[in-house]
Amino acid sequence: MKFNFENQVALITGGASGMGLATAKAFAEAGAAVALADVNGEAVKAQADALVAAGHKAIGIRCDVSDMAQVEAMVNETVATFGRLDFAFNNAGVQSPVAETADATPEDYDFVMGVNLRGIWNCMKFELLQMRRQGSGAIVNNSSLGGLVGIAERGIYHASKHGVVGLTKSAGLEYAPKGIRINAVCPGIIETPMVAGMLESQPEAMAELMKEVPMARLGRAQEIADAVLWLCSPGSSFIVGHALPVDGGYTVR
Repeated sequence: MKFNFENQVALITGGASGMGLATAKAFAEAGAAVALADVNGEAVKAQADALVAAGHKAIGIRCDVSDMAQVEAMVNETVATFGRLDFAFNNAGVQSPVAETADATPEDYDFVMGVNLRGIWNCMKFELLQMRRQGSGAIVNNSSLGGLVGIAERGIYHASKHGVVGLTKSAGLEYAPKGIRINAVCPGIIETPMVAGMLESQPEAMAELMKEVPMARLGRAQEIADAVLWLCSPGSSFIVGHALPVDGGYTVR
C-alpha cells in the first residue's frame, strides 16, 4: 500500500517493537519524519538510529505513557525537533494477567488502566493541544478486538480497551469540526512480542482463541500499519470516531 506523507510528522508510542515499530517504518518510508517513543529507551533510540541510517528523519524518545509529565515532554520534543505534529498512533499497551474478576488484584487493574487507558488519554491531551493550534491532524488509538467483545478471565484488559473506543468516539466528535480526525484500530491476534509471550505461556488458551479466527492465521504487524496509515491519509478523510477491526474476521461472529 502506497502513501505520501512528505513534509509531515508522525508520533508513534510503543515504537520499539511490534505494531508500533512497523507503523513507524511505514510512515518513514512514506516520507514522514517520525518520533518513536517507548518505555524501553535504549531499544527505541536504536530503532530510530536505524531509520536515520536508512536515510529517514527520526528520533527516539523514552516515555512511560502513564506519566503525564513524560508524555508532555515527548510531544514537546517532537514538535521542537520537527516543527509540527500531523499524525499520532497511540499504540503503547500492556496485557493483564489471566484471572477471574474476583481474583484480579487492584495492582493489576491500576497498572493496566494506567497504560492502556490513562496513557492514551495523556497522549491525546498533548497531541490535541498541538493539533488544535495547527487546525489539522489525525490520531489513531490502538484498541483491540478486546475493545469490541469480551473474553472470560481478561476483564481488566478488555475494560481498558473498551474505554479506548469510547474515548475515541467522544473526542472524535469534539475535534472533527476543528479539522482533526480521531479513530481507533482494533487489532486481532497479531504476531508481536506480546502475543509470542502469550503463545508460550498460555498455549491452550491461545489455541482456543485461534479457533475463532476465520482466516486461521496470526495477523501481521504490517497489516496494522497499513490500516493506521490509511486512517491518517486523505483516503479516509470522511471517517471520524470509527473503531476499525483488523482481526481476520474474529469480531464478525
